[in-house]
Amino acid sequence: MDAPGSAEITGLLKAWNGGDRAALDRLTPVIYEELRRMARRYMRNERAGNTLQATALVNEVYLRLIDVKNVEWQHRAQFFAISAQMMRRILVDAARARGSHKRGGGAEKVNVDEVAVLSPEPEESIIALDDALEAFAKLAPRQAKVVELRYFAGLSEEEIAEVTKTSARTVERDWQFARSWLMRELSR
Repeated sequence: MDAPGSAEITGLLKAWNGGDRAALDRLTPVIYEELRRMARRYMRNERAGNTLQATALVNEVYLRLIDVKNVEWQHRAQFFAISAQMMRRILVDAARARGSHKRGGGAEKVNVDEVAVLSPEPEESIIALDDALEAFAKLAPRQAKVVELRYFAGLSEEEIAEVTKTSARTVERDWQFARSWLMRELSR
C-alpha cells in the first residue's frame, strides 16, 4: 500500500480533520479507489449471488467514515486501518446475518494467510477468523492488531509499525506468533 500520494493523503486527512470540507472533496476520489481495491480483495471469493458487493461495501464504509467525529486523523495508514476494521465488521455482520453457524460444527482447517482464497464457504471462514481473532485479542492485543492491519487492511510491516508505534521487526515477530496461534485455533 505504498502509494506515491501517501504524504498528500496524510495532508488532506489532517486538513479534513481541521474542518476543511474542500480537503474532503479532494480526498474522496483518492481514498475511494484504495477502498475499492481493499473491498475487491475481500469480496473476490464471496459466494455467487451474494447481495453485498464491493461497491456497496465501500459505500457503507465511506458513509461511516465521513460521520466519524472522534478520530484525529494522523496519517494514511491509520485511516486505512480503521477502514479495514469497518469492512471486517460489515462483512462479519453480513455473514452472521446470512445464518452462518457460530464456530461451525463442520469447521475445516483454515490458513490465515489465504482464508479468503481457499475457503469454499467464505462467510464461515471469515466468522471463524473473526471469532478466533476476538479471543486472541484478549490474550495478545498488540499481535491481534497486527493481524487486523496486515490481513484486513493489507498494510505493509512498515506501515503497521507506524500505526502501532513499534519497529518493523516487532511487527514481523508479532505476525509470526499470531499466525501460529490462529492456525492452531482455526484447525481445531
